Amino acid sequence: MTEEQHNMIKWGLIGASDIAATRMIPAMRSSGAAVHAVMSGSSSHAADYARANTVPAHTTDLRQLLELDIDAVYISSTNEKHYPQARMALLADKHVLCEKPMALTADEAGAMVRLADERGLVLAINHHLPQSALHRKIREVVAAGTIGKILAAQISNAGLLHPRLRGWRLSEPGTGRGVILDLTCHDASVLNPLLGIPTAVTAVAANQAEWNREGGVDTAMTLIEYENKNGDRVLAQTIDSFAMPHAKTSLYLYGTNGSLQVTDAMTQDSSGAITLTNAEGNTAFPVDSNEDPYVVILEKFAEAVRGVGRPAVSGEEGLMALRVALAAEESASSGAVVRLR
Repeated sequence: MTEEQHNMIKWGLIGASDIAATRMIPAMRSSGAAVHAVMSGSSSHAADYARANTVPAHTTDLRQLLELDIDAVYISSTNEKHYPQARMALLADKHVLCEKPMALTADEAGAMVRLADERGLVLAINHHLPQSALHRKIREVVAAGTIGKILAAQISNAGLLHPRLRGWRLSEPGTGRGVILDLTCHDASVLNPLLGIPTAVTAVAANQAEWNREGGVDTAMTLIEYENKNGDRVLAQTIDSFAMPHAKTSLYLYGTNGSLQVTDAMTQDSSGAITLTNAEGNTAFPVDSNEDPYVVILEKFAEAVRGVGRPAVSGEEGLMALRVALAAEESASSGAVVRLR
């Protein structure tokens, strides 16, 4: 059997979204999978989307989608729909790849994880950054002990949200809107595998974009306390924003034997660059970033469905990233430190 045949997952799309059109449908086809149908709440949008993306079938009825001959669903609807749609899909015995955040509460996310386990189905969360060649190289360098024990980390995940994406993400209450569930959740997906178990979160937030005075939070700064495998305390600081033009994303890791500076670290399209600074000076680590992280996610998903691997980001790992983001939202609202354990 060829690799393409191994990866021949038959997908149904729940949500006629921008990310599905621009990232996931091309990645699915590139990885050897087939896109069978798309569901949207709007019949006209579903029809137009299916036509534009050469998807054979479209519907506004989730039950109808789940009755089709599909193996798995990719959920990219608005955030508040993720849990009920994933639950319906799992109960219909479909494997699930869900956009982040996987739910709006930790209880909902935990229920998703348990249901998938009970039914022997794959539940994966579409955190793309940890699957990029850049971040895989970072984890390799850290695991080799190159910078010693990590003491602290900083992420800058700030930029200007493209006008075409300024819809429900900021404007619609009840959807899980705002920068924290969108970007801080991504930060946690990067930091958690590097630093350990998040134990406490402190955050402040603001509306800084002139075009978003009445919408959801567009800028947040967060301090996350971690406990590493040796029981040591590690600190991480993040800034996330939709309101900052001309900004570059970055990741810094500070260790006992050196530090890593990673430029263009939190974007989908940049190859980024990694520089080690230690007693010997500065050393650049070459990274071949031609591989699409979404293809990596889909190939690992297909392996997990075949029972020969695990998802790139499991439901449990998605839940941990969500808990950090939810704690940041709570802290920003209350002004208090939120303890996670």
